Amino acid sequence: MSCIVEGHGEVLALPILLRRISVWRNEDSYVDIPQPIRVSRDRFLNRRDEFERHLRLAGSKCGVDGWVLVLLDADDACPAMLGPEILARARVVLPHHAVSVVLVNREFEAWYIGAAQSLNGTRGLFVGAGDLTLDPEVPRDAKGWLSSRMSGRSYGETTDQPAFAAKMDLQQALDRCRSFQKLCKEWDQQNGIVRAK
Repeated sequence: MSCIVEGHGEVLALPILLRRISVWRNEDSYVDIPQPIRVSRDRFLNRRDEFERHLRLAGSKCGVDGWVLVLLDADDACPAMLGPEILARARVVLPHHAVSVVLVNREFEAWYIGAAQSLNGTRGLFVGAGDLTLDPEVPRDAKGWLSSRMSGRSYGETTDQPAFAAKMDLQQALDRCRSFQKLCKEWDQQNGIVRAK
């Protein structure tokens, strides 16, 4: 497996999260998740040479039978429209690899908002009852949402993101975040896991 991400925090947090998903989804085999490849989202999506170079690097890191996961923030784009477009382009570059594209609606931190109940009190994050009814994928500035609820300090992408990934309740994120559902669905498909409907 090889991953492409856009943020410094995701470089640290995504491997933690994927290892936890592996255990949670009853995956029996060892999962090797090397350090993700970090890209500039705009350059990756808008410059063909950058797009192809990073995908080929990801493909070489995971081997011929490996899986390439592209995980980016959707920001203001519609994940259901942009995701398939990126996937089609990626499959042209890596026709012999399994490729998945997951766009987090809107930012990676939306998954922490989705699992906020389980993170309450962690690293100074304190959420109220009203915070737990918010659609976690609506706030445009999920980092700011987290910062405004952290006691005495602001949210730090490279320090708090890995800690939250290690602690968040995965079922809470699954129940509340469609983009996290997409990640888990891709994980299950790539690992041959069949879930009852």
